[in-house]
This record gives sequence, structure tokens and C-alpha cells, in this order.
Amino acid sequence: MHPTRRTILAGAVLALASATLPHAMAAKPLVIGFSQVGAESEWRTANTASIKDTAKKEGVTLKFADAQQRQENQVKAIRSFIAQKVDLIAFSPVVESGWDTVLREAKAAKIPVILTDRSVNVSDPSLYATLIGSDFVEEGRKAGRWLLDYAKKNGDKPLNIVELQGTVGSAPAIDRKAGFEEVIKGNPKLRVVRTQTGDFTRAKGKEVMEAFLKSLGKSINVLYAHNDDMAIGAIQAIEEAGLKPGKDIIIVSIDGVKGAFQAMMAGKLNVTVECSPLLGPQLIDAARKVVAGQPVEKRIIVNEGVFPAEVAAKELPNRKY
Repeated sequence: MHPTRRTILAGAVLALASATLPHAMAAKPLVIGFSQVGAESEWRTANTASIKDTAKKEGVTLKFADAQQRQENQVKAIRSFIAQKVDLIAFSPVVESGWDTVLREAKAAKIPVILTDRSVNVSDPSLYATLIGSDFVEEGRKAGRWLLDYAKKNGDKPLNIVELQGTVGSAPAIDRKAGFEEVIKGNPKLRVVRTQTGDFTRAKGKEVMEAFLKSLGKSINVLYAHNDDMAIGAIQAIEEAGLKPGKDIIIVSIDGVKGAFQAMMAGKLNVTVECSPLLGPQLIDAARKVVAGQPVEKRIIVNEGVFPAEVAAKELPNRKY
């Protein structure tokens, strides 16, 4: 081949490679490592499905790890994601504290972190880019406001409340308790007489409610459960004790899963405060922006409602989880 033609051909090949390189880089799928708390409730199952389905739909490679409600498993998963050099790490922390070291490791590796659903308590807020999820304190307030309104409509009788808390040390357990107490504080008609963790599970909710009933019996007027699954477990315990849930014991819970709406329609649960698990679209959108270096809000809050029993039948067909 003539030297001049060879030079022209080589230049054309180089130009073509240069032109297609940015496109090839742009076509590379986003890789996210996600560590989930576990599968302890209907809510968590729906949350996982939302994230997995959205990632698949958006062409995102999702490396998923189930922590089975153990912090040490999440720390191992995050370190594994760092070793795999993912583009971004997201996780829903089991508890609030104990994350500084592993998040510093992610920062040193220049891998951004997004929190979903739950917050962390760290010394350096720059260790994560944003938190996407509900305002748990406000959810507790909503539960408290509903109960205050109920108490006003039902005479001067004092109401003894038992509380089923979520996992000890977790953000929703801490915040839902704080929000509820903030609203009912100072009201002589409303008194929390017993509080214990049910670990956000149906089985533990039933077990703890059985213990409450054995020690307190018919003096219990209200159950405040930090999630619907514990409330549904408690309903079974109340029925087995020969009492009528929703009537003999008023039940207030949080999440808004289908099971809660079905329980309300059966007259066994009085109100559920919504906490949407469908965070997948917001997570993937925020992840793309963070990886691209675009600004995102430090706190992204989901809009949610309150659903008393009287609207359950109408709303159930609209529920996606």
C-alpha cells in the first residue's frame, strides 16, 4: 500500500475510534451495590422488589446483598462492593450507629454512598450523598394525632397504651417512638404503660403482645405498633386471648401494606400511617445524578398519607404493596 494511503487510513481508523469512545463509555451500565436490611415484613419485600425492578428497567447492574437484619453482614457487603469497584453503594442500615469506619473506606475508594429508608449517625455527614425515604418522626406524630382525635371523640376515659417498637437502635424505631410521644405528651388521658421491641416481625409482634396480655390483661386499651406486620401478629394474639382487636383494643400502626388494609376491612385494625417502600425510581434517579457529579438534596422525603379503617375498602385496590 502507498505510504500516503496507509497514513490516511490509519488516521481515519483513529478518528473513528475517538468518535465512538465516548459513546462506548456512555453505554457502560451503572453498577450499584445495594445492601438490604432483610425480608422481615411485607414492606421490606415490596421495597426490595421496587429497587430490583427499577434497576432492571433502567438497565442498571444491581449487586444485591440481604443482611438478614445483622449489621455485620451489611458491613461485609459494603466492603465487598468496595472491592468490586462498583460505581455507587446504597444501603438501608439495620441500625443508626457504627458506620463511620466502613463509610470512610468507601469515601477513600471514591465510591459515593446513598442511604435508603433509614438514616445513620456519623461524625462526618459527607460520608453519604443523600438519604431517600420517609420522615419517621412525622409518621409517629401522625399516629399520635389520630389517637388524640380518637380520645377526644370517646369521652374522658383514660387510655392505657402498649407499644410494639421496631428493631432496637434502628432509625424508624427511634423516630416513630419520639414523634408519637411528642404528640401525646402532657395529655392525662393517654399513657404508655408498656413498651417492648417486636423487631418489626409478625412472629415477634405476636409473642410480645401475648406477654403484654398476660401481664396487663383487659387494662390495655390501645396498641401502637411501629409497623403493620407487628400489628398483624398482635391481632392474632389478641384474638387468641378472647378479645376483639379494633374494638376491645384500638390498634394504630405504620406502613400501609395491603395486609393492614385487609385487617381494617375486617374491623381488626383502626388506622395505618403510610410509609411507602416504592423507593426504586428515586434511588436510581439520584444514583445517576450523584455518579455524574450533579447536585442532589441531602434529604429526599416521600409524600405519604394516613388511612383510617373507614377508607380501607376504597383504597385497597389502589395499593401497590
